[in-house]
Amino acid sequence: MSQPPAYSLVAPRPDRVQLRFSGAWTLHNTPPSLDNLLTALTPAVTEIVFACDTLEAWDTRLLIFLKAVLATTRARGIEVALDGLPQGVQRLLTLSTAVPEQSVRTPDQDEWLLPRVGRRMLLLLDQCREVATFIGEILLAMSALLAGRRPFKPRDFFAFMQNCGVESLPIVSLIAVLVGVILSFVGAVQLQMFGAQIYVANLVGLGMVLEMGALMSGVIIAGRIGAAYAAQLGTMQVNEEIDALRTMGISPVGFLVLPRMLALMLMLPLLCIYADIMGILGGSIIGVSMLDLSLVEYLEQTRKTLTLNQCGQGLLKSSVFGVLIGFAGCLRGMQCGRSALAVGEATTSAVVTSIVLIVVSDSIITYFLYR
Repeated sequence: MSQPPAYSLVAPRPDRVQLRFSGAWTLHNTPPSLDNLLTALTPAVTEIVFACDTLEAWDTRLLIFLKAVLATTRARGIEVALDGLPQGVQRLLTLSTAVPEQSVRTPDQDEWLLPRVGRRMLLLLDQCREVATFIGEILLAMSALLAGRRPFKPRDFFAFMQNCGVESLPIVSLIAVLVGVILSFVGAVQLQMFGAQIYVANLVGLGMVLEMGALMSGVIIAGRIGAAYAAQLGTMQVNEEIDALRTMGISPVGFLVLPRMLALMLMLPLLCIYADIMGILGGSIIGVSMLDLSLVEYLEQTRKTLTLNQCGQGLLKSSVFGVLIGFAGCLRGMQCGRSALAVGEATTSAVVTSIVLIVVSDSIITYFLYR
């Protein structure tokens, strides 16, 4: 049976104290206090040595005790000789002091407004510089593609197209149908008051083609694909795969970012058309079931309402949304740090940035088109 941890003090010379350990210094046992050691450390003591010939076992418990001893002796200016300790203990103590402790600097609550504004402006300028550099790399990769130098593999591009397009159809179908039902129901409640139920088809058709089809498709793809792009590139950043591509002379933007952006730009207009059709069919459910309209009559009224120009506006918006979603997702992924927490933050930031860019760009495009 192992003995409890203990230490004894021997003073071979007035200026030296020997600390002799005995018993099992493990986490299962309670260590002795430092009171006896503090009493023995008189002003005449200038050196402490250790002896472990009667030490039975040790683990983190002994290291914690030794760290406390070292902190006490360092405060009093006493030299410590680690030669008498086991080799493993000496290595661990050396490692514990190899890197100095770093404290996280928190912003001072009483800091003046001007320095805080200046720091935020410098941070904003750094972010603008990163975005400008990223855009420049995308343009260079695009120019290389147009010049015939393919920076990515075609099979990767088609895989991204399948992920953005075919695999996104179920969720787009569900949301588009429900949006069409909601628009039709809201319009039916008001138009029934005037006996103009037939114009529900106009409301749903114009709403889906001009705005809701492209907008809802963009939001869905931002949450499904933009977040995935940020997580994929962020994980590659953590695993240093992007650094490996740069080491081999391969542009990460051309190899990883460009095919993702092109796939979104090409597939999102097709998803927009599909969402428009599903939304109109969803609106017809309310028109046929609640307003006593025939399906042929509803679809004919929708056909008379819509024009090719209006359909082109929705396609234009969806193409812009695809570029913005791919840009935001890939940018946040490339800016990701080297930890799992950073990957989560990059994914969240990609979704938020994509949705904000979608709403802002939708407002700008709508304003200029109607002007």
